[in-house]
Amino acid sequence: VQLQASGGGLVQPGGSLRVSCAASRSTLDRYAIGWFRQAPGQEREGVSAISLSDGNTVYADSVKGRFTISSDNAKNTVYLQMNSLKPEDTAVYYCAATRVGITLLAPWYSYWGQGTLVTVSS
Repeated sequence: VQLQASGGGLVQPGGSLRVSCAASRSTLDRYAIGWFRQAPGQEREGVSAISLSDGNTVYADSVKGRFTISSDNAKNTVYLQMNSLKPEDTAVYYCAATRVGITLLAPWYSYWGQGTLVTVSS
């Protein structure tokens, strides 16, 4: 499985941005896709994940109510819609795939895409 994250950029506080994760493999129905982020000098943090088999989702407390994860299985793409962005959301965002199940724990993910930088600043 190869993953390609895209859509990062510079956005003002309070703004919105959508990042995408495109998968190379078409049969992902037994996988979960997670979004993680890593700010400079900080550990990688699980942000959100979605099960591609049943659509269940999970969010970190820090993004609940602001971020929404979704999938378009026909396009093999998972999206992370980020609203009400804050400066502390600034990080490199990574997507990853796992067959373990829906989780925000990075060690359970076997496949990782390259990151896309999201900068929230005025």
